[in-house]
Amino acid sequence: MAHSLGTRSPHKRTALIAGICLALMGSAVQAAASNSPGGDLASAGPLTKAALARGSDPSVLPGAIAIADEGNNRIVVVDPQGRVRWIFPQKGDLKPGQVFRTPDDVFFSADGRSLIVTESENQMVSIIDIATRKISFQYGVAGKESSRKGHLANPDDAILLKDGRLLIADIKNCRLLFINPKTRKTSQLGTTRSCVHRPPRQFGSPNGAFPMKDGRYLVTEINGNWVDAMSLTGTSAGKVSWSVHPPGIAYPSDTSEVAPNVYLTVDFSKPGQIIEFNSKGKLLWRFRPTGKSALDHTSLAHALPNGDVIATDDRNHRVIVVDPKTNKIVWQYGKYRVAGKGAGRLNNPDGLDLLPPNSLLFSD
Repeated sequence: MAHSLGTRSPHKRTALIAGICLALMGSAVQAAASNSPGGDLASAGPLTKAALARGSDPSVLPGAIAIADEGNNRIVVVDPQGRVRWIFPQKGDLKPGQVFRTPDDVFFSADGRSLIVTESENQMVSIIDIATRKISFQYGVAGKESSRKGHLANPDDAILLKDGRLLIADIKNCRLLFINPKTRKTSQLGTTRSCVHRPPRQFGSPNGAFPMKDGRYLVTEINGNWVDAMSLTGTSAGKVSWSVHPPGIAYPSDTSEVAPNVYLTVDFSKPGQIIEFNSKGKLLWRFRPTGKSALDHTSLAHALPNGDVIATDDRNHRVIVVDPKTNKIVWQYGKYRVAGKGAGRLNNPDGLDLLPPNSLLFSD
């Protein structure tokens, strides 16, 4: 039986977004969608029937989500009703000899035309053109962890910047790597393999660098449990505004901004947790269920437009939405602690993103 979430009163925005999935992505993206992947995804018919946990409220999501389903070696796009709309790769998507393994994070480009995927255990970063279903760019050497030129070491959370460069948190190389996909020219912040907290000269195994609304970035460092607000681009690149320990976290992952001086991070531990905090390290909210509802290695959380929080609960094989007002799970895709590949099943989902304009990176 599916894990029951109980009941929830109708959301204020139900009339606006109930039953709307990929087609509602905002006017800016809709304009681009007519000849870009937004259109392809929006018009794609469901590949499966709805398969949510009982009690899930589809209206809490503003649109579809892309999930890095790491254990199944695929990216899967799921709509608010729990229907699979798109899967990569499928037969014929990969060129002879091309590999796509262990995708652990996925993000849309701001124009909605591409997916940027890190294959952390495969030591690769790939850019997927959604319209053609082809990998348009790869960096790294498959299965070869290294600090040598052209190599990566557990890359995490690659994103496309407005200037066209890729930004990669290269965890074991302890650097933030910038790559021009056209020229393959690289630059970096941090000293390769010098894994201590001393930004911008050194980083303690950074696993995420996400844009803030004011143009700065939040960098998460595993070693020492640090989150840094700093500039990564322009004339002020490398300037650190503040660094803080997110309270009560053992293994911080993928910190992002919710609102001015409100930041969201997760604990990639067992049991896991999701918290909000400020730049002084003050705890503002915590979700840490216990017992049979406990989180297990939560790797990423993202604030939704309605104030709820969506998160991957990796080793429980599910993606969940939490209402911070009630601390209840109000939407769930994937069966708790059951790995699978069919409708309503995931296997170690490690990353996700919402279609623009609700993407974690849309503010960049």
